[in-house]
Amino acid sequence: MTENTPPDRGRQAPNPQRRSARAERAILDAASELIVEVGFARMTMEGIASRARVGKQTIYRWWPSKSAVVLDLFTHLTGEQTGEALPDTGDIATDLKTVLRATVDEFNDPTMDRISRAFTAEIQRDTELSEQISGLLVAPGTEVYKQRLHSAIDAGEVRPDADLELAVELLTGPFLKRWLLRTAPLTHAYADDLVDMVMRTLRP
Repeated sequence: MTENTPPDRGRQAPNPQRRSARAERAILDAASELIVEVGFARMTMEGIASRARVGKQTIYRWWPSKSAVVLDLFTHLTGEQTGEALPDTGDIATDLKTVLRATVDEFNDPTMDRISRAFTAEIQRDTELSEQISGLLVAPGTEVYKQRLHSAIDAGEVRPDADLELAVELLTGPFLKRWLLRTAPLTHAYADDLVDMVMRTLRP
């Protein structure tokens, strides 16, 4: 049996609503500690179970792999569901600033920062994990930005010929570079300035 293969493939996945909140919290806390201490590659389901003081079967009932555990951990840390629509108040600049300000707060949280850096390091070494992240987090995240920008086009706030894929990269790329390389602090003022600069290139 491989590390990430559930012991019983024939068992129907239980309803996540029936999870024990206490055990789930213990498992996610254990995963957050281990990914920082030993890295994603060396983290195992056995290690998570031992740290959380639960049976390995308990983890496999709720998550098929350690990747799924860590992705769920990110969801809990950000308090958001992948693919959740961006706010739409009718003012695209205001909405983008709201989203990026919230992201600033997330990445300035010590726990989020520590886990994100450990996970980002593993993505550089693990192609399969990188592909999973791209499909489950990056692509849906990009899509919600593009959907909001499409609405802004319909409202006349963004040029109809704007390259929305590139627009999202202009919004998120500098932000991630500043965070990853620690070139300067992440602040609300920086988020606002970034949105204002990008919107100057997107407005009709």
